Amino acid sequence: MNRIPALAWVAAAALAASLPAVLALPTGKSINLPGDQVWVDTGVDVQAGDTYRFDASGEVTYAGARSATPPDGSSKGWRDLTRAFPAEDANRGAVIGRIGSGDAALPFLIGASKQVTMPIAGRLFLGINHPSNLTADGSFTVILNKLQSATKDAATFTGKLPELGAAYFGRIPRRVTDPHGTPGDRVNFAIVGPEDLMKEAFKTAGWVVVDKNVEDTILKGAIATFSKQAYLTLPMSMLRLFGRNQDYGFAHAEPIAVVTQRHHFRIWKSPDDADGSTVWIGAGTHDIGFDRDQRNNGLTHKIDPDTDKERDYIVETLKQTGMVVKTDFITPKDTITKAKTAHGEDFFTDGRIVIVWLRPAAAGVSTTSASSNR
Repeated sequence: MNRIPALAWVAAAALAASLPAVLALPTGKSINLPGDQVWVDTGVDVQAGDTYRFDASGEVTYAGARSATPPDGSSKGWRDLTRAFPAEDANRGAVIGRIGSGDAALPFLIGASKQVTMPIAGRLFLGINHPSNLTADGSFTVILNKLQSATKDAATFTGKLPELGAAYFGRIPRRVTDPHGTPGDRVNFAIVGPEDLMKEAFKTAGWVVVDKNVEDTILKGAIATFSKQAYLTLPMSMLRLFGRNQDYGFAHAEPIAVVTQRHHFRIWKSPDDADGSTVWIGAGTHDIGFDRDQRNNGLTHKIDPDTDKERDYIVETLKQTGMVVKTDFITPKDTITKAKTAHGEDFFTDGRIVIVWLRPAAAGVSTTSASSNR
């Protein structure tokens, strides 16, 4: 028996095991991004904690543009204020990415070159930052290199989480009220985590804090216009829970549709913690147009009557950040499934409240190197 080849194989295997992981991983996949599309499926499934490098080349040209657009994109013009871009904070025509294809998928900027640690698992898509009705000639080529695979427990949290059960939600009101005490939106989600972590999670997920008064709206609206930034923070009415107005209002919206359509919610710090952890109680609805306020015949927003869609949308956007370690549903004993908003509009629900546990800061948070670009 010839023992030399066998020994050589063992030695080679030992050497390979000692080399950096990047040398053992598939590299150099080329992805073409045509200028007449927004998103392209890369065919690559990533895991939370995987690290990839993106290198883009090429250019696209938009009708009427004075010059071609590189992978970093071109500065937006005045007309772009009326357009909805996948990544609102990125330049027009910039190379972008996202994980998943759902409405809650969170775009991140790539540009000419970017190294990104994936916050969640899913299918990787690459794209060009322009509205679906805006096309360009030319294309980009993106070379995708996997630098490092996630460790086995990268996305696993093994610590103890606070418990929230039926007894806890028995002390939480089912609905919020307007300033006159009229019952309104239903409480439909809870967030467990300190204030700074809660705010960071929603910011990373692309939510913006809503202005609290008209004066803020006028001032910030003027500043946003002059800086060519989409203004998404129109105020929402004050509703009450635990005897006070909401602590925060958050919104997602497309710039041109912000006065008629937006995802939004109000959130209050609960007076009861859970095993020493702060709990936030929220009520979320989706504005889809205008309606008549039956209290005073005034004008108000019309909501999607299926409020569970907004509850689930809020959770999915948070999951995109990699900062969520657990979600669960609870159905309170005295839940409601049909009711009216404070201004008289019907809504319906399955009656469940979703609970979201945020990853404790001490346990580390995995996010992309370009957090949210909505």
